[in-house]
Amino acid sequence: MNSPAPLPPPNEAERQARLAKMKRLATGLLVLSTVIFIAARAFERVHPWLGFVRAAAEAAMIGGLADWFAVTALFRHPLGIPIPHTAIIPEKKDQVGRTLGGFIQKNFLARDVIAGRLRGLRIAERLALWLREPENARTIAAQAANAIARALPLLDDDDVQGIIDRTVASRIRNTEVAPLLGKLLSLITAGDRHQELLDEAIRLAARGVTENHDLIRDRIAAESPWWVPTRVDDKIHEKVVGSIERTLHDIRDDEGHPLRTRFDHALHEFIDKLQFDDAVIARAEQIKNDTLNDDAVRRFSMSLWSDAKEALLRYAERTTAPGEPGNPGALERGLTSIGEALLADPQLLARADDAIVNAALAVIDKHQDEVGALIASTVAAWDPEVTSQRIELAIGRDLQFIRINGTVVGGLVGLGLYTISWFMR
Repeated sequence: MNSPAPLPPPNEAERQARLAKMKRLATGLLVLSTVIFIAARAFERVHPWLGFVRAAAEAAMIGGLADWFAVTALFRHPLGIPIPHTAIIPEKKDQVGRTLGGFIQKNFLARDVIAGRLRGLRIAERLALWLREPENARTIAAQAANAIARALPLLDDDDVQGIIDRTVASRIRNTEVAPLLGKLLSLITAGDRHQELLDEAIRLAARGVTENHDLIRDRIAAESPWWVPTRVDDKIHEKVVGSIERTLHDIRDDEGHPLRTRFDHALHEFIDKLQFDDAVIARAEQIKNDTLNDDAVRRFSMSLWSDAKEALLRYAERTTAPGEPGNPGALERGLTSIGEALLADPQLLARADDAIVNAALAVIDKHQDEVGALIASTVAAWDPEVTSQRIELAIGRDLQFIRINGTVVGGLVGLGLYTISWFMR
């Protein structure tokens, strides 16, 4: 959708020249009507037909004078005489500002008007198309990285650590970990997925036994009496390893194996205790608080911020430095991916548009009254003469056509009335 071309900025000098030209034209027409009236009046006795000319010129002169008075009275006192209800704009400037503010607030900032306009602009699609271009994504990434590089050195490490302690640590302290862990384990065990974990543990144990035959044999030999023959140690090794491997194979192949049942029962019992046993919950809270109070944990949290800060600075330096073409950074790739994902999913694009429109409407609803008040206060702060001049520059040229039309139409009406009266004699 093509957006309308922006209006060019007003050229006050050009407007002033055009207004002056129209004023000269309207005034010249009034003066011409006056001259014609005087001349026709002077020679009407000699040439009776000049009565038609005189009547037309007289009516044109009256119409032109009346419209000159009406137009002039909008902006100033005619001939400087303080006639009541003249110089309307300077006198009523504040009221005009309030009316203008209310008009714009009601008609231009209405929810339906703004929503329709924003939806017509299809901002999300335009943004996605813009982000999809690598050069645009690179520009945003560079600006973000530059902001990071400037902001991070200004942050005090102790202040950031205090924020971490007040937010993250306090949130953890106020959250009971046992019920949370119980719910997490409930999700993991849903659909007997915990049996898959047991299968994996069995496979690891079987692999460990298979790969450590020599270690087990050496351990048996080291712990058996010196007088036991080596052949006996080998037999013991074979029995122990064989028994372990057969047990693991049985558990692996038999879904109803007693060990699986005991594992399932023990895990569900542990989950129930985590969520409903006060003693277990209290013990978990004590362990959590002891852990949080440990100096090692505080040093770890401090190191997290330090490492994150260094990583961000390194990223900012890499992003702001001239990069190799065709090798975009993570942020740039992410921005490009966002644009492509939006364009590939019409529903996601529509939801993004809805989010933009709703956000804009929320801001407008909140500050709508302020816009009207801003317009009213801005106009109220203007000098009355300056206000009159600005409005006259904006619409004064068109108002001069009223004077011209009044002169022409007045002359035609006067001519028509005189003609009618002449035929009625």
